[in-house]
Amino acid sequence: MTERLFTPRFFVMCGFSFTVFLSAFQLFPTAPFHILALGGSTFASGLFLGILTYASAFSAPLTGALVDRAGAKEVLVVASVAITAFSIAYAIIPDYRIMLALVVVHGIFWSGLLTGSGAYITNILPEQRRAEGLAYWGLSTIAAIAVAPPIGFWVFRFGWHVMCLEAAVLNVAMACIAWTLPPQPRDRSEPAKRRASERAGGSGGAKRPGRLIEWRVLVLSFTLFLYSFGYGGVTSFTALYADANGVHPKGIFLTTLALAILVTRPMSGRLGDRFGYRRILLPSLVIVAMGLSILIFGGTKEHLIASAIVYGAGFGTAYPVFVGYVLRHVSRERRGAAFGAILACFDTGIGTGSTTMGWIIGAHGFPAAFGVGTVLCTLSVPYFLVADPLLRRGRTSSGQSSG
Repeated sequence: MTERLFTPRFFVMCGFSFTVFLSAFQLFPTAPFHILALGGSTFASGLFLGILTYASAFSAPLTGALVDRAGAKEVLVVASVAITAFSIAYAIIPDYRIMLALVVVHGIFWSGLLTGSGAYITNILPEQRRAEGLAYWGLSTIAAIAVAPPIGFWVFRFGWHVMCLEAAVLNVAMACIAWTLPPQPRDRSEPAKRRASERAGGSGGAKRPGRLIEWRVLVLSFTLFLYSFGYGGVTSFTALYADANGVHPKGIFLTTLALAILVTRPMSGRLGDRFGYRRILLPSLVIVAMGLSILIFGGTKEHLIASAIVYGAGFGTAYPVFVGYVLRHVSRERRGAAFGAILACFDTGIGTGSTTMGWIIGAHGFPAAFGVGTVLCTLSVPYFLVADPLLRRGRTSSGQSSG
């Protein structure tokens, strides 16, 4: 097995992911302002990202299983084309309620993008450098998040229609990139063995291929729900928080967050591969909670920047080492399902954070909302320690260290 990370396919996937998030993170921060302009409440403005991530979360096990069966490239192409259509539709919809209804379907295709790209990139990474590879690949999304909000707010000055059409152009570009990806051969040996076992009357794994959900991964991934709750809030409302405090530019938190992750993430994956994923994950969750807690004390530019730096250092580290840890316990032909379980919890956390914190902000203010996010993030550490033995006992890969 080659130890080479930086292959042509790796860079193509980086380009694809950069384009995906460049489009999405222009839309996500500006959509709440458009919904407010259409007469929606603060709660309704938080529902855009909330509903999208809920739809993504609940459909992720299905789209993950579809990736395992139909192929990652095929799912990426179809999802890219569909999201292009949604971007155009948002430009012409006159009612925010219709917009919120459409985002349900948008979320299903969004989960296809995430599960498909996650499974595809994992299959081309050297096993012993998986977290490092995921960390470097993740830089493409973080770079996009760093530049997308200011670009999005600048484009938004010319109107929502222009914003949506520009996003549609980017979505066409990502569909073209997905089309150029070489298809990955699917491992058909395991299904063949299982069919032979079934014909012979064997019971050892006869029911296993029908499972859509990796339950062990799903249970452990509730850790992601607890720490991504706050991420849903900061994605949807830090721009509004900045605006309420007279801070410019409004997207300064998201931009600083992205830059902090860009600096810390390359080292985090390498440390996880070398010293063990759990040893890096647990401190990073504590750092995430510390960063979010800073927003409780104020929304000045100084608070926003300090919070984004600390929060970004922990948040950028936690995800790749968590995924690297989980994939040591999941066989190759179940990686799509594993990513589906991971994204189900991660996106549910973001969606719950966005909608719940929107309500809390409307009723009790920004500090109370960020306080709730901090408490839940803090609980992610003891939860992981309690749930981890389930993944270890039922691991499907052989000869792997537990990390």
